[in-house]
Amino acid sequence: MRRIGSGHAALAAIALLFAALPAWAEVEFYQTVDRTEVGTEDVFQLTVVVVDPPDNAQVQFPAPEDFEVLSSSQSTQRSIQMNGGGPPVIQTVRKHVLMMRAQRAGNLTLPPAVLSAGGRTLRTDSIKMTVRKGRVSPPAGQAQAGRQRMPDPFRNFPPFGGMPDPFADEEEEEEPRGGIQEDVRIPRGDSDLFVRATLDKKQAYVGEQVTLSLYIYSRVDLSSVDSVSMPKLEGFWSEDVESPTQLTGEQRIVNGIPYRTYLLRRRALFPMKTGTLSITPAEADITTGMLFVGHRVHRVSNPLEVEVKPLPAGGPKGMSTAQVGDWKLSVETSQQRVELGQPVTVKVILEGSGNVKNITPPRLEAPPAFKVYDPTTTDKMTPNKLRVQGRRTQEYLVMPQRTGTFTLPALEFPYFDPKTGRYEVSRTEPVEIVVEPGAGGTASAQTGSPTHMADAAAEPKNVLTAGGLRPLRYQARFEAPAAVVWQRPFFLPAVLAPVGLMLALALGGLVRGRWSAQDEGSRSRQRARAARKQLAAAEKLRAGNSSAFYGEVEKALLNFLAARLRVPVGGLTRDALDAKLTEAGVEEARRQRVRFVLEACDTGRFAPGAEPAARERILDDAAAVMEGWDK
Repeated sequence: MRRIGSGHAALAAIALLFAALPAWAEVEFYQTVDRTEVGTEDVFQLTVVVVDPPDNAQVQFPAPEDFEVLSSSQSTQRSIQMNGGGPPVIQTVRKHVLMMRAQRAGNLTLPPAVLSAGGRTLRTDSIKMTVRKGRVSPPAGQAQAGRQRMPDPFRNFPPFGGMPDPFADEEEEEEPRGGIQEDVRIPRGDSDLFVRATLDKKQAYVGEQVTLSLYIYSRVDLSSVDSVSMPKLEGFWSEDVESPTQLTGEQRIVNGIPYRTYLLRRRALFPMKTGTLSITPAEADITTGMLFVGHRVHRVSNPLEVEVKPLPAGGPKGMSTAQVGDWKLSVETSQQRVELGQPVTVKVILEGSGNVKNITPPRLEAPPAFKVYDPTTTDKMTPNKLRVQGRRTQEYLVMPQRTGTFTLPALEFPYFDPKTGRYEVSRTEPVEIVVEPGAGGTASAQTGSPTHMADAAAEPKNVLTAGGLRPLRYQARFEAPAAVVWQRPFFLPAVLAPVGLMLALALGGLVRGRWSAQDEGSRSRQRARAARKQLAAAEKLRAGNSSAFYGEVEKALLNFLAARLRVPVGGLTRDALDAKLTEAGVEEARRQRVRFVLEACDTGRFAPGAEPAARERILDDAAAVMEGWDK
């Protein structure tokens, strides 16, 4: 009986082996890169493709020490072939895309990727890479040639022979919908969150505006920006242009990697001297995550330099650096016909774009028959997110001393326009003012030409009115003295209220601090218990939809790890999560089991069809990860 049973078992095993062979025979597994010659600052794309993967197939990506993985993504596509009256043939193509960067220069090798399922493995070919220092521009047509060398996953289907790569559109697309393509150098070590300072121009004339912008680039959730230290700006006159009070993110693409960018500060810089001026790095303290699982990090931006050129020769003598920009000069008067003894308000207005708060309009020149008082200066800025623009107004009070017709001469303001690279002059028209005798007064204007009247400043002045100047009047009234402040009913409560408020705030802070310190461990354990209950809920979905089942198992495991590690792990790559577990002192066997469960969940969601036994094993492995964890 034992002999017969053993024979049946052997026949069954051989039958299963032959049944599995056709599936492996049709599997295609390969990897390719968009270019084989890169720089240490370049980001290249590694693509791993599996055609008709077996059930429970696991892909292990190459992770050499000479390269770092910045991001990874996965997509799946299916095609159906109809063969006359036969059953349809379905083909599945799974594609993994990794954005990578070399750690050093030299002739490096990308190891093969490994596909494993049912105790069998397949390996791709390794890829030779030539890495140089800095950045390397890809040769024309190299990326397209790399795509053409990729095997066609649909070449086994005669009706669709020569069918193009189903992912060709994805590879040729340079900018995702709604994103902005940028060329920003991604720093090493903090590629998920970094601060970058940018200038709208690297060369400028002395006095010309250069706009400095400070951004946060992030692939993780941000809670708040606690402090920002702007760089030292020696040799510049600076003005704030934009300082947002709330974090507003914008989608941008940096070297093919999506980021959310947040503007911290934007300043207008006006160089005051020529030469190469340096801008030191800015610093920021940023809190990531949400509420109880926040993590505070310190980031430093990149330094910058500006090449400042002197103004061209041939400019007006004594021209200041503030006279650089685009300016328009104008003059306004309150009235051009006035009675003797009544003042005239004259405004000299200089408006445009440039260093508005450091510019000086030309001084008003008036005939000797006018007494001109010192002006008052006011500035009005026009909102603009990139440029400093507005107007500076000098308002003069002019008092005529005699009757007649007088002329305020034209004014000129020379400036240098950096857009055209030329010196320009803005001019005003002369303004004529007629001074008439006051009511009841007699004019001493002599007959003759207006020029003779304007120059006769030494002659006797007019009598203002027949009765002379009227005296100033002041009316006063007496009131009974009021009670002193400290004798009023509200004085004592008003004095004691701030003291009581400070004591209440201090007591509340003490109680809150003790509560947080005492309950931090208990909150972590409570979240871990909630994750175990979530895993128990996933067990009920074992016989249902595979996507829902695997998604619930993955969510339960990630919530458990976040509770135990006390840091958010949802947005981390597999390597980053493994590094976090290593830092927490988790043993190698448990870390391998965590990686296996997460990769199995990815496979189950994107390539459903796993057997119940496989789902049972995933549940057991997830439960084993949660059991025996250090308290």
